[in-house]
Amino acid sequence: QVQFEESGGALVQPGGSLRLSCAASGFTLDYYAIGWFRQAPGKEREGVLCINRSDGSSVKGRFTISRDNAKNTVYLQIDSLKSEDTAVYYCANTDRCRARYSSSDYFIWGQGTPVTVSS
Repeated sequence: QVQFEESGGALVQPGGSLRLSCAASGFTLDYYAIGWFRQAPGKEREGVLCINRSDGSSVKGRFTISRDNAKNTVYLQIDSLKSEDTAVYYCANTDRCRARYSSSDYFIWGQGTPVTVSS
């Protein structure tokens, strides 16, 4: 079965850190670019960060995306967590990363992992 499984979401206090995992099964991850998205309660899903096939990692502010092709897994590290980071986080694959994150460019989606930032 071709699928993604996200994990690592938790309830954390503001200022903390989390590392989310996105494990692929049924296909080889290194053929694709992988994006992380999030959807906060009552809001539309938004793109967080994307990593191309040739990249080992990428950083955008408090967010770091990395991939371990040997483990068929992509990670999202979030540092200095804020309440506005509260959301369900999803990963998905695409052919290449784009400046704009459009869900229609992504093929397979996981079920998401919830992150709650609260004191």
